[in-house]
Amino acid sequence: QVQLVESGGGSVQAGGSLTLSCAASGYTRIYNYIGWFRQAPGKEREGVTVICTRTGRMYFAEPSKGRFVISRNVAKNTVWLQMNSLKPEDTAMYYCAASFSDLVDSGLFPPIAAFGYWGQGTQVTVSS
Repeated sequence: QVQLVESGGGSVQAGGSLTLSCAASGYTRIYNYIGWFRQAPGKEREGVTVICTRTGRMYFAEPSKGRFVISRNVAKNTVWLQMNSLKPEDTAMYYCAASFSDLVDSGLFPPIAAFGYWGQGTQVTVSS
């Protein structure tokens, strides 16, 4: 059974940085995509950044571009999200998610529906 466990959330002032980590386990074949999504109160869950494990291509949602970095250590089965220049609008629950869907790496951010495995989430709060 695939398990994703996030850690590293917390509270930070605007302009600060946080790094989230996601430890993956329990899979018998490698996932095709892994990455980060977030959900703010009263809003729909949205993509932040994901990586295609087959090609190494990284996808970033517009609010993440230039500020967030995704990285992955295959041996440690861990994915990190480094968040810089944080803004109050980045406040949300952040989720790690994995997809085993055979999506073509088309250059478009993979749809959230393709991600069937989710962590429990870690809260990020950015104060102004």
